Amino acid sequence: MAKPGARDRIALVCSECKQRNYNTKKNKMNTTEKLELNKYCPFCRKHTKHTESK
Repeated sequence: MAKPGARDRIALVCSECKQRNYNTKKNKMNTTEKLELNKYCPFCRKHTKHTESK
């Protein structure tokens, strides 16, 4: 049975302009390191690396 509260909501921040563009959920029990994804930033108007923030 899954533990309650295993998933946290996180915000993804653009590495270039530091804008919080995306919200997602992450299982903190299975994935302990910070999440990094290549996503489209509408402020930079290009694909950039987005990292997890609080």
